[in-house]
Amino acid sequence: MFDGFQLRTFSVNGVDIFARIAGNGPPLLLLHGYPQTHVIWHKVAPDLAKRFTVVAPDLRGYGASGKPAGGEGHVNYSKREMAKDQAVLMRALGYDRFQVCGHDRGGRVAHRMALDHPHAVDRLMVLDIAPTLAMYEQTSMDFAKSYWWWFWLIQPAPFPEQMVAAAPEVFLKRKIGWGRAGMSPFTAETYAAYLANIRDPATMHAMCEDYRAAATIDLEHDRADREAGRMVACPLAVHWGAHGVIERCFKPLDEWRKVAVDVSGGALECGHYIPEEVPGELLGCVEAFFKV
Repeated sequence: MFDGFQLRTFSVNGVDIFARIAGNGPPLLLLHGYPQTHVIWHKVAPDLAKRFTVVAPDLRGYGASGKPAGGEGHVNYSKREMAKDQAVLMRALGYDRFQVCGHDRGGRVAHRMALDHPHAVDRLMVLDIAPTLAMYEQTSMDFAKSYWWWFWLIQPAPFPEQMVAAAPEVFLKRKIGWGRAGMSPFTAETYAAYLANIRDPATMHAMCEDYRAAATIDLEHDRADREAGRMVACPLAVHWGAHGVIERCFKPLDEWRKVAVDVSGGALECGHYIPEEVPGELLGCVEAFFKV
């Protein structure tokens, strides 16, 4: 899926981060979401590598990256720590300043990175998310029923982990196949990669810790930013699925303009899994927004 990409593992911020890297242009960091890995970018990364140096890592806790214990208060899966991983990774590659595109959880990591490492993030694109704090504070019945895993995975360990272990394929197909496109965006190879995540106890626990952090320590950090008036300073592009929950339950551009100073974007004709559902449209957005 990633012909010509190097496979490398870096020890950064106390954790091993696996990444695929290719290209010779300006650095572009691609961050995946849950319950996936870097392979979500397989339909766009080769084309992007013709114009950018593409760095596609597995987030800590996911795929081939390290899976540290959650720590007190789920601190090790705070978006602050996950963002620091990626900022240190890019510095290790020689990039003090770079551009970032994040889908789902990766978008939340990227949001935190733009706040905590403003000197490093030149431009930011987030895919199919509204800010975490806004989504929790505006939770409706429709949102809770649609994003049921947000409220299940945050339950204390090991309850959700044990339930998923009892029927990993049932869980995965229900999670990634619920949208407008069903299972059609996923190839046999990508599905196998995502199923390996779900089947691995250490990864499943880490993913739960990611969500537990989002409902606790991440909200503390977001509220502190709001109280201090800290906002994303770099240009921010926001894209979401016209047939997904973000479109139906939130006003994403309005919400992002509350936390960022320069916001553009719009909906795409798809559901949640933008890089796999509409790769051509996403390529157009990326090439129009990011600097070459």
